[in-house]
This record gives sequence, structure tokens and C-alpha cells, in this order.
Amino acid sequence: MPQLESAKCSFLLCLGICIFICSIIYLRAKRLDIPKAQRLSLSCYPFPVNCQILPPSSSSMKWQRTACPEVSTFDDRLNCSKMQTELHFIMEPLSREEEEYPLAFIITIHKEFETFVRLLRAIYAPQNVYCIHIDYKAPEGYKASVRNLAKCFPNIFLASITENVTYAGFSRLKADINCMEDLIRSPVKWRKVINLCGQDFPTKSNLELVRYLQEVEWKDINMTPGVKQPKSMQHRTQMQHVEVQGLYVMPKGHKKGPPPHNLPIYFGTAYYTLTRRFVEYVLNNSLAKGLLEWSKDTYSPDEHYWVTLNHVKDAPGSKIDGGWEGDIRAIKWRNQEGTAHQGCNGRYVRDICIYATKDLNWIVEKNSMFANKFESTSFPEALDCMEQWHRHKVLQQATVPIQPSWQLATEVNISSASPAGMKVKSKTW
Repeated sequence: MPQLESAKCSFLLCLGICIFICSIIYLRAKRLDIPKAQRLSLSCYPFPVNCQILPPSSSSMKWQRTACPEVSTFDDRLNCSKMQTELHFIMEPLSREEEEYPLAFIITIHKEFETFVRLLRAIYAPQNVYCIHIDYKAPEGYKASVRNLAKCFPNIFLASITENVTYAGFSRLKADINCMEDLIRSPVKWRKVINLCGQDFPTKSNLELVRYLQEVEWKDINMTPGVKQPKSMQHRTQMQHVEVQGLYVMPKGHKKGPPPHNLPIYFGTAYYTLTRRFVEYVLNNSLAKGLLEWSKDTYSPDEHYWVTLNHVKDAPGSKIDGGWEGDIRAIKWRNQEGTAHQGCNGRYVRDICIYATKDLNWIVEKNSMFANKFESTSFPEALDCMEQWHRHKVLQQATVPIQPSWQLATEVNISSASPAGMKVKSKTW
């Protein structure tokens, strides 16, 4: 009997040791799963010398960055005030005109955190509101970075429902719908909503956007460039399609029934500016809901959904006689070489140009609301140049005193230097 008790005690001791060791292994594994605080460094390389769109500078002057910040992107101890300053966010309205016409933005992203941050600080204004939709399959570290950045701004939030986005799939359209449902509940009384992707960059300043959207042609009117669906595009909505593993869309081989109320289907861009009343119509009207349901198994439904509804007579702000009007995006399509543009100086991805520096003059001359696409990894100097040009214009138009932290670059005089070091005179913008 004593031997049995001794064996029992030994067994329990071994069991306890095993549980303790397993617990340590488990906890260490869990700690490895927790994203570690990352450092975000924005553009620390020299400012591009071939940025022709910047204001002219004399031979004795050159552009120099004001700072090369490193900010923890998902550290819970993030100092928001310091981050806003070091990343050069503009934290007050630059004019009463802008303050009285707040805008809403939907930004769908999945990669290139630096490119996203630079887009966000270019379009950020405290009177606006921003809904960020992160692709469900994006890396956890990336999601945490965006989430912690958003925590530092009362008017930036992540979509409450996220989609596993498929290129040309219904999930891409649903991501916008999800953000619209969140934006309608926002306390910000925004006037119009604009959708963006993470590789867009603004050409117009916020003040120019506000003025453009209030011109006679667009005041209280939706902007959804597009035309009656051409025959070459009808297969997209006449045949059923299915999303496969969140990667691509393929036809099922079955013909679809007609759209609700036999609506004539239009074809256009996935980009828009919509009035608040139109968004409420999209979310609540039975015809809009019916078209959304019918569009679930179509190809690239965001290229027909908005423009089709905007041709419905009873839809608020509709433009039933509209065509391709509206300067929403500057895009160099491969099949428009020699007509709309003279070629891509960067490289084509899915027949869309990724811009290089030599493409920027075309973008500036076109003067659309935004340009697409930029990549900080492929052509960083193009994004650098565009960003400095845009911030210069924004600050030139401001009607309030300019804060030093809003400046991205200074123009420094390098013509004189002493043995003790270079003496510089600078002007900021």
C-alpha cells in the first residue's frame, strides 16, 4: 500500500511538471503570435532631383525634407500627438469653406502600409470622416498597424464588417456598402462620399475638391462616370459568376435572369462621389437592395451597380442623361496609348500604369480629383514628387497660419559654406 501511494505521488508530480512545461511552451508560442511593435520610416532617401512639377528653383537652391520620422505603428503606448506632428498631419481646417462642407472617404486597402499613410495624410482634414476597409486576408501585423494609427484620430475608423476581397468580385462592392452603413451612423454630417483604394493619390486639394463638387454641374448630383452597357461587356452581367477561394472570379456557365424591374444596365468606373441622400437610398430602397442581390454573381459588379442606380429617375441626385463626365481619376490604360496618353513611363499592372516620375506632368495637366496607381516600393520617387507638389498647393491655399509640422520639405540655399560647416538659408512650404 505505501508503494502504491509513493507511485501515485510520483505520477502526480510528473504530471504537474509536464503541465507546467506545456504551459510555458504554449505561452511562449502565444507571445510569438502577438505582432511586435514595428517602426514606420517614411521616405528617408534624398529628395528626387528630377521632380519637374515642383515650383522652379534656382541653381543655388535644393529641396530638402523637414524630417525623416520613425513612428511605432502598432505600439499601444503610441504618443498620438507626437505621431500626428512627426507624420505631418494637418490637424485643423484650412478654411471656413472646407469646414462647412465635410466630406466622407471610403478607403479599401490590403498592402503597402507606407503608401496608405501618405495617401491618408494627403487627404486628411479634421472636419472630414474616413472609413478604412482592410481586406480580411491582409497580414495581422498590417491590420494592427492601421488599427493603432486610426486610434489617434476621432474621425478615422475601421469598417465594422470586413470582407475577404476578391479582384472583380462582389466582395469588393460589399466592402464599400459596409463602410457606407458605418458612415451613415457617424456623427459627422458629411455632404458627399468619395471612394479610394490604397494606391490612389490626390491631384486636387481638399479645398479644390469641395469647390469642384459644388459646381453647377455637380451640386447635389452624384458623379458615376459610365454609359449604357456595351455588348462587349454584357457577358459580365448575363452569365453567373462565382468567387473561388477569395482569389478570382470565374463563370459558372449558367445564364442569369433579368435585373429587378428590368433595369437597363450601365457600365462605368468603380469610383464615384455620391450624395448623402443617395447613400441612404442605396441602403434602404427596395430597388437598390434588389439590384445589389442580383449583382452578387456578376463579374466586377462595382462597375455597373453605382452607375446603373445613378440612371434611375427617382434616385436622389441621379444623372439620368450622364455619360463619362466627371474628372474622378487620372488613369493610364494600356489600350489608350497614343490617344488619351503617350505611354507609361513606369510599368503596367492589369493594363493600368504604375506611375514613374516622368508620368507626373500628364497627371498635373489632366487635373482629375485623384490619380491611380502609385507604388512606394516600385517607383518611390514618383510618390515623393507628387506628395511634395500636393502639400505645397494645399499650404498655398490655406487661410490660417501654417504650422511648421505641416511642411514636408524646405528649399535650402547650398551656395555658401564655411569651414565650420554649411550655412543654409531656407524657405518652407
